[in-house]
Amino acid sequence: MQIDILFIFTALIEIFKALPLTMIITLVPLMIGFLIGIGITLIRIRKVKGLYRLANFYVSFIRGTPALMHIMLIYLGLPLLIDKLAGTFQWAFQSTSIPILLFVLMALSLTAGAYMSEIIRAGILAVDQGQLEAAESIGMTNFQAMRRIVFPQAIAVALPNLCNIFIGFLHTSSIAFIVSQKELTGAANIVASNNLKFLEAYIAAALIYWGLTIISEKVTALLEKRATVYNRGGVA
Repeated sequence: MQIDILFIFTALIEIFKALPLTMIITLVPLMIGFLIGIGITLIRIRKVKGLYRLANFYVSFIRGTPALMHIMLIYLGLPLLIDKLAGTFQWAFQSTSIPILLFVLMALSLTAGAYMSEIIRAGILAVDQGQLEAAESIGMTNFQAMRRIVFPQAIAVALPNLCNIFIGFLHTSSIAFIVSQKELTGAANIVASNNLKFLEAYIAAALIYWGLTIISEKVTALLEKRATVYNRGGVA
């Protein structure tokens, strides 16, 4: 068996066409998950009655189960619920009209939310709480102090972990092929099936994943340098 080097470049071009969908499956859940994570973090830090236990359960369950299971639970379970409600309330709307991609994004957003909440919570707890008290002592509201003082420092602290979760979700996006979404790994499978050159196709896909990972690490390093400028006396 010999590796067809030329086919790797051919496969690279074909697989690269699936990059936009891969980035959607990666970035949209992370952005939504970031918002979910902030909400869950504040509920858990402030121990909001009625929501605190629910937030703890959500984080524990999501982090304790694989992302593939989350996709399958949403993909298989949510349509049943929607169709049941549609039948009960005589809606014309049916689950079959919902794109499969939407179910994938919903599932991964819930997954991202749990992991983001832990990253954000760790970042907030790493900030000296005396700064929050000092901000409130000069007339800032708690919301203003959190937004202007605590969150910027918390995000700076959390940047390496945010990079890690981006890389993790970039790789996790490959499981979307299970529900017929043609992302990078799915495209590699199709190219390989058409030409029976699976090794070459997977090498091409691996090169794209590796390149994206290197880019994300470089961008994170730059952002971290800018975000932590206050630690260097204002010199970037």
